[in-house]
Amino acid sequence: MRSRILAAAGLAGVALAAAACGSSPAGTAGSPSTSAAAPPSAATGAGGATVKTATVSGATVLTNATGFTLYSFAPDAPAKSNCNGTCAHYWPPVPGPVTAAAGVTGRLGTIKRSDGSAQATYNGHPLYTYIGDTSPGQAKGNGLNLSGGVWHEVTASGAAAPAGSGSPRSSPGSGYGY
Repeated sequence: MRSRILAAAGLAGVALAAAACGSSPAGTAGSPSTSAAAPPSAATGAGGATVKTATVSGATVLTNATGFTLYSFAPDAPAKSNCNGTCAHYWPPVPGPVTAAAGVTGRLGTIKRSDGSAQATYNGHPLYTYIGDTSPGQAKGNGLNLSGGVWHEVTASGAAAPAGSGSPRSSPGSGYGY
């Protein structure tokens, strides 16, 4: 019973995310949030976490220590995250620094976010988890066009994984891409 209530609450949170972000213009920046309320961000823990690899939907992708898929945001620059405010609530930045587990061959690093916190990077791309991934091994955020750009799960090679449908997806009915 409790798991059904938690699952319903998680789905309600994702629905609220789509509604809240759809009502504000893309690119609106607020204070970055690194809230640990969502399962993915709680799983990353404080700096010093480990980045691993796992096979998700047939692709070898990066995950945090507990198996949550890591994502990159197309509008980000190598030294700057463009996901702040509400965006960072739904796409929690991975706190840095992180260490590499076996199979992680790319370059790990950190950037300084606008709030002064450190965010982990892989081959220069800032890393995030997705609040819609409610358990390890999911990649519900791959290929979504939200918060002003497309999100990709990060493959072990560092390349963006293709979206399951072959094209970027938007949340249903959002109209603004988030």
